[in-house]
Amino acid sequence: MTRKEILEKKRKVQEITKAAVSKKDPLSSFPSFHHYNTKDLSVYLDSGRGDNLSSSVKQYIQNLLKVNMEPAYGTEWPEEEKVKRRQMVSSEARYIFVYETVNADANIMFKLSKKGRSNADGTDDKGHLVAFVHYRFTIEEEIPVLYVYELQLEHRVQGKGLGKFLMLLIELIAQKSKMSAVVLTVQKANMTAMNFYRNKLRYLISIMSPSQMGLQSNYEILCKSFNYEAKAVLEMKFLKWNKLQSMLWSRFQFCNFFSVQRSKILFFSLGDVVLSYVWPLVHFHEMHSVILLDR
Repeated sequence: MTRKEILEKKRKVQEITKAAVSKKDPLSSFPSFHHYNTKDLSVYLDSGRGDNLSSSVKQYIQNLLKVNMEPAYGTEWPEEEKVKRRQMVSSEARYIFVYETVNADANIMFKLSKKGRSNADGTDDKGHLVAFVHYRFTIEEEIPVLYVYELQLEHRVQGKGLGKFLMLLIELIAQKSKMSAVVLTVQKANMTAMNFYRNKLRYLISIMSPSQMGLQSNYEILCKSFNYEAKAVLEMKFLKWNKLQSMLWSRFQFCNFFSVQRSKILFFSLGDVVLSYVWPLVHFHEMHSVILLDR
């Protein structure tokens, strides 16, 4: 790829992301997802922005985050809570709020949603706030992605298919907005969430995740890609980082070894020979490829 082509590609990615961010209400494209009903649960969905949250909704978000996430973070929670409070009100933050409807038709409640007033416990004239999704349109590894910052449900509405419904909606919003993947972060200690994303929704551990680069961390980065390029850049499930290190080091044990940003490119030099292993941008089927750049 020439420098001009690289810059043009980067410009297009930025334009796609900017267009997604500028859309006023991504939920409006999916009217059939405005409400969700089961035998014992009836809810409707509404959109929101981080820079337009009422104080009571902010408090509700903080309360639910504390209840759901403090056990997974343990002693790290006080510091993490501060980070989440800042993230919560960012102008880039997009929300899907879920309101429980009681003795009211979900469509009627949705029409009233713009007029609602809320209290700190999540109760207002829209209904009772029982869950929310915080997501953003952003760029990871030069790929436009929808990044899920939070998927939080009150305990009493869990296990009713609502979380799966919300993630399906998120994936539809991502594809409608021309995002190439959905990306999210899960604490390793949160086994329920890890099982939900990996086994039920078939998300994969991303190559961006610390564990795939031989680093110790308490979280994993997961992803679901929608096209070949995103799969190559974000997933690259064929060869794990630690296996790559062992394989190449044994083969080029006399080479000088170092890695560049997120281990995308590994360089090995032996005299005047420079070898570069480029992943995940270049690979052939399920095999790794070593490319001779210069001799």
